[in-house]
Amino acid sequence: MVGIPNEFLAPLAGSVQVAVNWVQQNVSSYVSRYGTDIRYVAVGNEPFLQTYNDSFLNTTFPALQNIQAALIKAGLGRQVKITVPLNADVYQTESGLPSGGDFRSDIRDLMISIIKFLGDNNAPLTINIYPFLSLYADPHFPVDFAFFNGSSAPVVDGSISYTNVFEANFDTLISALEKNGFSSMPVIVGEVGWPTDGDISANKDYARRFNQALVDRINQGQGTPKRKTPPDIYLFSLTDEDAKSVRPGNFERHWGIFYYDGAIKYQLDMGNGKPLVPAKGVKYLARQWCVMSPEASISHPNLTSSVDYACSYADCTSLGYGSSCGTLDAKSNASYAFNVYYQTVDQRKDACSFSNLSTLTKIDPSQNSCRFEIMIDLGTHETTGRSFAGRNENPATVMAFISALILIICGAY
Repeated sequence: MVGIPNEFLAPLAGSVQVAVNWVQQNVSSYVSRYGTDIRYVAVGNEPFLQTYNDSFLNTTFPALQNIQAALIKAGLGRQVKITVPLNADVYQTESGLPSGGDFRSDIRDLMISIIKFLGDNNAPLTINIYPFLSLYADPHFPVDFAFFNGSSAPVVDGSISYTNVFEANFDTLISALEKNGFSSMPVIVGEVGWPTDGDISANKDYARRFNQALVDRINQGQGTPKRKTPPDIYLFSLTDEDAKSVRPGNFERHWGIFYYDGAIKYQLDMGNGKPLVPAKGVKYLARQWCVMSPEASISHPNLTSSVDYACSYADCTSLGYGSSCGTLDAKSNASYAFNVYYQTVDQRKDACSFSNLSTLTKIDPSQNSCRFEIMIDLGTHETTGRSFAGRNENPATVMAFISALILIICGAY
């Protein structure tokens, strides 16, 4: 599945030629030149999310139509299907039961038009479902109902008993489709997973529990009460994203089943005892960490501003309440902030200088669940006689590494 960012929807909606150019550059060239197995083009991502305040309401459908026209022109109309990944807030149920599902009243007509267009082109609808968010948003939400193998009281809907929120959520969509005349519309789960950090409910134990049960369902061909045939499911996500927006919560940067370096966070049985395999041949920078100096005082007047500076340019979401580093003392808290900044800028020579509060150490300061990282050697760190080119200043290098990491991990199976 190849995705189109929401910010591209407006130009794609305004011109078929823009869509033709996009398909040529991002789909056709890879299919013809490399034989890449591209099955879907995702037009936008959750464009009708209520927090977007209708920003993409008028551009999503025209962009979808133009991309379809471009695929047909490229001779890929049968091979590559269009879809729109939607958030589960596009449907609702007034009764609180899956059978009461219908599309949100403010977008109902638009949803029907989009679904009809998808159906006319033998294309699926895509939905993103996050049981974690149900738990995150409601402190009274029954924990076990967020998982597949829980023991909470079921939600009884007529003759159907729902034992987990994933099935209840998915079947609410199916009810909405049935209610509007699309009972046979194919549905893909575009994103589903569980984060490992950034919140008290975002941890490796919960993530392993959820994702292992999800993988088991897939391997067993298990559907839902209203759709016995299992949908195609995309597990979210491969690796963490340390620059992702944390507006929804600090957990947003921690959905990966692998760490940034391809190391396994937690093991999964992918079927027949087949385990996850870590990336091989990863090279790291020097085994050294930037920490708060033993001689420095936590009452130093510049400590707070130094930590704030470090965290404004690096990812400190693991320091929050309930997170993997949330129980560190004041000195260790500062050390984590200093080090994550130091590693983020590829151990730049002057990056461990925080008002004489910091120093370099060869002793790993990691504690219990709190991991003090060492950055991967991307060949951009500062060396004698060469100017610094940090990761944040060279996104092409970062993307090249991510692509290589994906190939390493996938090739290891």
